[in-house]
Amino acid sequence: MYKLWATIIKDWRILIRDKVGLTLMFVMPIVLAVVITTVQNSTFELVNDKKVPLLLLNKDQGVAGEELENTLNKGGMFIVKKVASTTNTEVLRQKIQNKEALIGLIVPEQYTTDVLTKSEDIAAQALQVIAITNSEDTSASQRSHTPVTLLYHPILQPSFRQGIEGSLNSLLQIVQSKYIVRHLYSAINDSAPIPQDLEQQILANQTPIEQHAVSKDGGHVIANATQHNIPAWTVFAMFFIVISLGASIVREKNSGSFMRLKTLPTPLTLAMVSKQITYVIITVLQALVIFSIGKWLFPLIGLPGLDFPQDKISLLLVIILCGWCAASFAIMIGAFAKTQEQSNGIGAVTIVLFAAIGGLLVPAFAMPQSMQGIMRISPLHWCLEAFYGLFLEGGNFADIFKLLVPTIVMIIVFQLIAYFGMKKQGIV
Repeated sequence: MYKLWATIIKDWRILIRDKVGLTLMFVMPIVLAVVITTVQNSTFELVNDKKVPLLLLNKDQGVAGEELENTLNKGGMFIVKKVASTTNTEVLRQKIQNKEALIGLIVPEQYTTDVLTKSEDIAAQALQVIAITNSEDTSASQRSHTPVTLLYHPILQPSFRQGIEGSLNSLLQIVQSKYIVRHLYSAINDSAPIPQDLEQQILANQTPIEQHAVSKDGGHVIANATQHNIPAWTVFAMFFIVISLGASIVREKNSGSFMRLKTLPTPLTLAMVSKQITYVIITVLQALVIFSIGKWLFPLIGLPGLDFPQDKISLLLVIILCGWCAASFAIMIGAFAKTQEQSNGIGAVTIVLFAAIGGLLVPAFAMPQSMQGIMRISPLHWCLEAFYGLFLEGGNFADIFKLLVPTIVMIIVFQLIAYFGMKKQGIV
């Protein structure tokens, strides 16, 4: 035990002298967590909370055009910036290109005419079916109507455009439905105008929607940018110990330290165990630092705070296993690298690739089907899924056990590969 403790102290002193390695292990993931969470949180707010600026060119001077303006303003999703009705379409396009707003809506001159005509036709068809009128006009489906035009800046992603288009379709449908209801009521009640409160009841009579997160513990899980990014970049930080640990092993190989250990009554495995213990402690410290920033610093800078899972013991176990997996991977890289440059380059590139295919850079559910199998070879994927099982799904040890098994298997594989690699080189 004394020899192990002395070796750990030696590795710790070597580690604290590695300023670059410590910077990569602590400062870089903290910066990434803050920056990327801020960016993604802005996206969450843009889609869910913030209103989207919209340039409105309303060429229609009728009541339906005015009704559409009011509906857009009351809709809650858009900040309507109305431009003069005489504005040229090219001028509106130029405003969007200059990013005065990323979307624009052009309401045609005959919009009111089209809305009234369509509502009259639909009302006539409905009344004909119930035999209130003998009208034989069946041309409603044959009449063409001038569409409204949606202009958008090319930087808008297709999914976001589809959300905007869906909201606009709903607002346009509200306007159209108002006039259909008015025509039907007037036809049934001898041209009497529909009472405003009745009109509101008809149009607002929608089935309510309750949203519930499907969590393991039955609690309310808040899926925000912090809950996604803090675990992800913690895993990324853990595996970036390959820069320091891999280089340390290469230095000791090239300097003959391992060979000198063979002349002493101390097994080489003791040195490898001490390195793993030292760097697993480092990964635990990384997790504590990044989690603390998410919990207490993020709310101070306007970001959602991190909510810890209920099962703290399972969380600690996941941290230790992920840290051990990262240390095993780093030892494997160091065992085969001949220079520190090789260790740093291969290790860093491999971690970035593992992060890309493992679901850290792109969510796993968004990957194409061809990548669903490939991402399972990434140790970062299994570590991240275990963290998500606790942070996002509210699971416990039994729920994440099947995610920890591949992590343990990879630890064993990395250890065996490193052992046989060192044995082939005559180090052990």
